[in-house]
Parts: sequence; structure tokens; C-alpha cells
Amino acid sequence: MVVVRATSSPSTTNFGGYTCFQLNRLLQICCSSKTLNHGKQVHQQIIQGGLGRNPFLVTKLVQMYADCDHLLSARILFDQLSQPNVFAWTAIIGFYSRHGMYQKCVRTYAEMSLMGVSPDEYVFPKVLKVCAQSSCLKAGMQIHKDVITSGFEFSSEVCNSLIEMYSKCMDVQNAKRVFDVIVGRDLLSWNLMISGYVYNGLLESAVKLLDRMRFDGCEPDVVTWNIVMDAYCQMRLCDEAWNIFERIKEPNIISWTTLIKGYSRIGNHEVSLRIFRDMISSGMISPDLDCLSGVLVSCRHLGSLSGGREIHSYGIKMKSCIAFYNSAGATLLTMYAKYGRLQDAKNVFKLMDQADVVTWNAMILGFADVGLEHSALECFSKMQRAGIKNDRTTISTVLPVCDLKSGKQIHAFIRKGCFDLVTPVWNALIYMYSKCGCIRSASLVFSNMLTRDVVSWNSMMGGFRMHGLGQAALELLKEMRQSALEPDSMTFTSVLSACSHSGLVNEGLEVFHKMTKYYCLTPSMEHYACIVDMLARAGRLQDAVTFIQNMPLEPDKSIWGTLLAACRSHQNVDVAKLAAEQLVLLEPEHAGHYVTLSNIFARAGRWDDSLKVSRI
Repeated sequence: MVVVRATSSPSTTNFGGYTCFQLNRLLQICCSSKTLNHGKQVHQQIIQGGLGRNPFLVTKLVQMYADCDHLLSARILFDQLSQPNVFAWTAIIGFYSRHGMYQKCVRTYAEMSLMGVSPDEYVFPKVLKVCAQSSCLKAGMQIHKDVITSGFEFSSEVCNSLIEMYSKCMDVQNAKRVFDVIVGRDLLSWNLMISGYVYNGLLESAVKLLDRMRFDGCEPDVVTWNIVMDAYCQMRLCDEAWNIFERIKEPNIISWTTLIKGYSRIGNHEVSLRIFRDMISSGMISPDLDCLSGVLVSCRHLGSLSGGREIHSYGIKMKSCIAFYNSAGATLLTMYAKYGRLQDAKNVFKLMDQADVVTWNAMILGFADVGLEHSALECFSKMQRAGIKNDRTTISTVLPVCDLKSGKQIHAFIRKGCFDLVTPVWNALIYMYSKCGCIRSASLVFSNMLTRDVVSWNSMMGGFRMHGLGQAALELLKEMRQSALEPDSMTFTSVLSACSHSGLVNEGLEVFHKMTKYYCLTPSMEHYACIVDMLARAGRLQDAVTFIQNMPLEPDKSIWGTLLAACRSHQNVDVAKLAAEQLVLLEPEHAGHYVTLSNIFARAGRWDDSLKVSRI
């Protein structure tokens, strides 16, 4: 159903076979169907009928041309009006709003007010939309005042636009105030408010509002469920999101994609890929660009080259290959590079937008991932010569592969550029200096940072680990506890590894204890491997065996491999035999384990045992 705003009372006088009312109706059809050519034909009829200066029809022509995105004609006709009414102004404002032209939209709105034309409930949503898109809270708040002055503060459509504007401008409190005064909230109001909470990271509030919505008698639709699923996924509660998904009678592509990306985000890539295949096998939904980009991430992490190629095949069968490569090309490229398919990666690179910094960042990362540091730096240089302006991702990606000379050059570039307040760039500098043996320079960068995130602390502790400075890592952990940031799993991996390399066994065991007791973090296999390495390096092999036997996880090859390597240093034959037997069970085809055990027997003078092992 088309809702037509009457611009005035059109005359029924007949002009050239058409009444003014009929011409108005024809123009309205052209507006609704966006048929510019037909609209031009009606315009010609109007001119031929001598109505080219009729204010009513000129206003309708302005609307038609603006709705059909022909701004030049709309502006020419608009300027012919001696006193444009609110309908003509709305048409021009609407054009700027649809095309995200914030400054022109707000400026035109201000001009309308200066001309003494009062805005109506159709104008406000259009101007508020661009305020939301550009996150301009100041202009949005001024328009809110105009809404109240004009008496439209209870209009459902205007209030919904205000909720969206405040939410996108990160002022969720004012969004909630507007929401609370709406009389007879509609489904859109609830969806916008729940979405506003999610957008601002208030995920639990979003879930609670869903309960209130249903208590209020408003039933969620697929949009509501998708928003709540996203909230659960961001809270890493993907199983709850799945429960929501199963309630949806007809899940759309956003429903599927939200679930796929949610499991990918928490590292459960197997489930993510399985959901994608379930979606395809259902035959009900076709994947879009966002979905393909999301599942490619899981293929990359799983090492599923065949799955990645399958997604690639889907992508090139889509209507726009260019759009596919611009959306998923970066992930596809890095996936091919990770598995040594550099020619495939380069082919994808050629098909991506060469003027986009994302394209170059992906290629640099692709080279870096496979250890081709020189190629990564060469790609960075080509990017500079091509005049592509690098961003924080470029610098953060290239720094880890730099030698000290090139790293210092980029550091100088950073000082001259606009990256002073970008934390990831400084984190990458800490890593670069640590890797290149300049721990003092790394520490100086860390000390001078204005803002630090968890990665900053982890990078510095990782630097101390590389240099065997366990005591410095422990001191930094104490300093971190006094800050507002909580240590994460990687923090403890760095500190435990630093203690291991520095022989700080008791200190390391204490850190491991605090990790589980005070920070409620569940140790991963990597943490257990650090403790085994720590005990084994100190010669406490039997303690290491006892620790392994008491682990809640089944020890993997990294645990037994660490123990076997330590046995070779400390010449403990009995523990070496135990570790080697376990490794053989895990990897029976790996000849290196037999060789290591045979050498340990030989060094201990147990030649018969050495010969028996070597014959296996």
C-alpha cells in the first residue's frame, strides 16, 4: 500500500486530456516505482499543458526527481518556487538523507527553519537518520529540541528515529528516556531499543528487555530474535543463541550468519562450518557476502583448504564477483597464503580492489604468516610507491616482520604520522624491539604509552620472556594487577614461560595457583606445558611426572615432548622411557621419538636397550 502525502488540494481542471489530480497521481506512481523516464514524460505533459509554474505540480515534480535520485532537476525546480513548502524541502532533505550526505542534509534542514517553514513528522526521521549515521550527537540533540517545540515528541516514527540516533551516538541513556515515553510502543520501537543496547555493549540489558517486551504483550519477530542471538554470541553464550535460533520458524540469512560468526568468534570453528553446511543442505537459504566471509574465517583456522575452496566457488557464482572479492577477498587471500598456496593468494590479490588498503594489508599478512618476511616488506614498499595510505592495521602487520633497521624507520614514521594514540601500533613496536633484542627500547615504548590494553601488558611480558627476564615479568604482573585491567590467559602463558626460562620454579607455581584460585581462569594445555617445562628444566622430573598424572586434561604430545627433551639434558632414563612410550602411542609413525630414546639409552650405556629401540 502506497501512502500519499497530499501537498495541497489539486484542481480538477482538465489540461491536455489530464486533470491536475491525474497528473499528481501519475507523478506519485513514478515516485513510488522510481521510474524516472516516465516521470520525465509526465513533466513534458505538464509543460505542454501550460502548468510548468503551478506550485502544486512543481512541488510534486521536485518530489519525483528527488525520489528518483535526479537531484539536479529537483534543485532547479525547487529554486523556481517562490515559497517552497515543507513537502518540497522534505524531498531535498530526503535525498541527502538517503545518500548519507550529513552536512548538506543538516544545512538544508537549517535553511528550511530560517525560511520559517515548520518541519513535520516526515522531516525529522530523515535528518535524524544522517545524525545517527555520522554519530553527530550535538546536531541530533538540537533536532530533538525542535521535535519537542514542534509538538511531535509523541510521534511513534519520530521517537523511533530518536532512539536509533541516540543509540548510534553512544548515548543509550537518552535513547532509553525516549523509549520510556512512547505511548503504545510498536515492534520497531522494541527492536531499536534492544539493538541499541547491543550496539553499546549492554548485552545483558538487551536480553532483559526481551523479557519485558514479551511481558508487555509484544511478540518478537525474526529481527528481534536475530538481535538477541547476536547479544548472546557477543557474550560467548553461543548455545543460548542456538536455543533462540531453534525458536525461529523461518530463520533468514542473518539468523544463520549470526550463529556461524558466533561460534567462529569463540574458536569453535568445527560447529561454525557444520552450521554453514546445514544451511546449504536445507536448500532454503542462499549465503550472502557476509555469511561467506564469516565461514571463511573458520576454514582458515581449521586448515580446511577444501572448505575454503568450496566457499570460493560459491563466491564466484554470485551475481557480483567484484563484491565478493571486496568483502571476502582478504580472508580468502590469507587462508591460501597460510597453507602455502601463494600463487592462489596472489591471484585473489589481483582480483581485489588495488586502491583499498585492506587489499594490501591482507597480502602483507599472507607473506608474514608463512615466514616470508622479505616479501612482506617488499609488498609494504610497493604499497607506499603506489600511493596507498597505510592505516593502523598496515603498521601493526608489518612491524612484527621487520628487522631492527626497518623497524626503527617505521618507528620514525609513526612519530611523524597520526598513530600516536593507537594502542595496537605501539603493541607491535614492543614486539618488534623485543624480537630484535632491544628489550630496553621495548620497555621504553611501553612506559611512554598513554593508554594500554591487555595486549600491551602481554607483549611486554612476552618480551621479558624472550630475554629470560622472569623477575621483570613477575614485577610487571604485579603492576598490572594494580591497574584497571585483568590478566587473561595469554598473560599467564607469558609469565609462566618467563619463569620457566629463568629457573623461577616456586614463583611460577605460585602464579599458576593464583591464576586458578584468584582469577578463576581454567588452565589450557599451554599453561600445563609451561609448568611441565619449568619443572623439567629445573631437573625436577619426578615432580613433572606427578603433575602430569594429576592433570584434568589428557596430556598431548607437547607435554610428553617437553618432558622427553628435558630427560635428554638430565639423562633420566626411566622418565625418558615413560615419555617416549606415551609419544609413540600418540604418534606411532614419528621416527624421531624412537631416535631420541635410543640416544638416551646409548648415553646411559644401555646399549642393548638402545639397539632394541633402534630396530623398532
